[in-house]
Amino acid sequence: MYASKQWKMMGTLIDLWIDSDLYCEEIFKNITEGLVLSNQRFSANQSNSELMQLNQQAGRRPVKVSADLFSLIALGKKHSLAQPSQLNIAIGPLVKLWRIGFKEAKVPSPNEIFLTLPLLNCEHIVLNEAEQTVFLTQKGMEIDLGALAKGYIADYLIAQLKPICRSAMINLGGNFLVYGPNPKRANGHWYVGIQDPKKKRHHHLGILEVANQSVVTSGIYERFFTLNDKRYHHILDARTGFPIESDMASITIVANDSLACEIWTSRLFGLEIHEALQILEQLPGVEGLIIDLSNQVYLSSGLQPFYYPNI
Repeated sequence: MYASKQWKMMGTLIDLWIDSDLYCEEIFKNITEGLVLSNQRFSANQSNSELMQLNQQAGRRPVKVSADLFSLIALGKKHSLAQPSQLNIAIGPLVKLWRIGFKEAKVPSPNEIFLTLPLLNCEHIVLNEAEQTVFLTQKGMEIDLGALAKGYIADYLIAQLKPICRSAMINLGGNFLVYGPNPKRANGHWYVGIQDPKKKRHHHLGILEVANQSVVTSGIYERFFTLNDKRYHHILDARTGFPIESDMASITIVANDSLACEIWTSRLFGLEIHEALQILEQLPGVEGLIIDLSNQVYLSSGLQPFYYPNI
């Protein structure tokens, strides 16, 4: 039986479609409980979440956290310190300074940025695996797991659905993950539109064909504000304190799990395009599509047979 449900949660819309012989409302109830629990654990916008309780102890003491939160912070720190990487899970203070995506969005003063930059050093996230504690050594530090949490949650949900569904599709705020055959297509594959960065939502440059994979896009066109004819997008550079300046308009990653997609969209966005493509060619099970500011499309070799441009 086919059934679908939508939630407004985590600051976005979450869509779920399933094909199962079980009672779908019971499945949706369990998924709702999982979403609520995940939000209480990982949210950087909910003051009483486990993550925010950790952030509130910055510069004071180590905090014992759940195994899920510890492992995601540890993974995020590892990829934030890797080279090259534009990911930085300690970017919370800078995100709150700009507030891009909220009505209070502003361009911070040079002094505000100067005072914030020292708080963005992931080396100051001290992990004790034996005790399962996290210590932010500088007062004012804040971890923001952002998209990594979305990927982690999407993977967790699909793992719950696999044993009880023939097929499932999750769209968690643009984080797309599918399992099983698409019953509406003879080949069983799923198709994901690649947004044209220069046009309104749902105008596509092309289509990706995927099966049992996740697709995640990071781009400069979704969240931004304009001041004095200058556009400021939401992907911030922890080295400068300003939005990343890049020839990329968007990067899309395709992989077997959503967390891997989120890691590599975050790590690679803003690198030189040729460098990002070289890295993609060396990553097993990870493919990518990059669109530059003039709407030129670049594909990793493994993705080329599965991309259909709108001609």
